[in-house]
Amino acid sequence: MAQLQENELLEFPMVFPIKVMGLARDSLQSELHALCRKHCSDFDESKTKCEYSRSKKYVSVTVVINAQSREQLDALYQAFVDHPLVKFVL
Repeated sequence: MAQLQENELLEFPMVFPIKVMGLARDSLQSELHALCRKHCSDFDESKTKCEYSRSKKYVSVTVVINAQSREQLDALYQAFVDHPLVKFVL
């Protein structure tokens, strides 16, 4: 899992993009949005960007959140990693 290192300096609140790569299924984006809403009350779906692989088997979904704390980021990263369609989180 791509967790933040202890020595990284982050100042909260901050705008924070997260790229999630997974299997291209119709439900993936909406499920990722639901996870974002669970962890970020002010999540704005309109800032999401999707890019499909050439074969259309995989999709890269970039969500942008207003991160309030390190704990919030870690919890959201873990929720993404635990999702069965997700392969990588950056």
